[in-house]
Amino acid sequence: MSESLEEKTAELERLLRHAAIAHAPTALASSLSAEDMVITDVILRHQLGIGIFTLDTGRLHADTLNVIAAIRERYGYEVQVFRPDPASLAEYVGNFGRDAFYESVQLRKRCCHIRKVEPLERALAGKKAWITGQRREQGATRAEIEVQEHDVARGMVKLNPLADWSENDVWKTLHNRNIPYNALHDQGYRSIGCAPCTRPTVAGEDARAGRWWWELHEARECGLHLALDGRLARTREPA
Repeated sequence: MSESLEEKTAELERLLRHAAIAHAPTALASSLSAEDMVITDVILRHQLGIGIFTLDTGRLHADTLNVIAAIRERYGYEVQVFRPDPASLAEYVGNFGRDAFYESVQLRKRCCHIRKVEPLERALAGKKAWITGQRREQGATRAEIEVQEHDVARGMVKLNPLADWSENDVWKTLHNRNIPYNALHDQGYRSIGCAPCTRPTVAGEDARAGRWWWELHEARECGLHLALDGRLARTREPA
């Protein structure tokens, strides 16, 4: 028999409470997505002492940035914001152009590294674990993620507490608890990144099909969840 949403929610709360104690200090790396808002709600409602940060790439939709204000208004919490190194960004734009990511996968991943991966490294400095809103159902590159993994690239615990949640589970929780979320979701966006690299999905596509849609499906990760050699940066965490 499949696990009920009530059981999944109770397990989510248990996992986060455990993480707050066993892996302190830990933090939620929030993309301000629907999934991350479910986790944010549990962390802040129960005052678990888990930090929450986001990466402002400089190319996000206004609706995405509005979620930061919504969190402040709803929970009285100030999400920590990390931004790209200005010198690295200026060098990239000067050498290749602001929208060079459309020209090749290499240039796109270089842009992602400057705008997302390097700021993530700063955000995770000193942490013992990080939490994500990744789900197996989101696409082929995430189909085998575990709830708890070892991030090989960073030598730390990585928790994906919504790994076995469905998209329907996420939205039922958001609506049941009246949790704020990105208004772009109501316009057909199911996975939201930088504005020029994200489009709404259409019927039959997986949740991440709108990300870097001009590339081959198997290439569509920004590098946050990859090791330096391009492979998935994880191994299953020992029990």
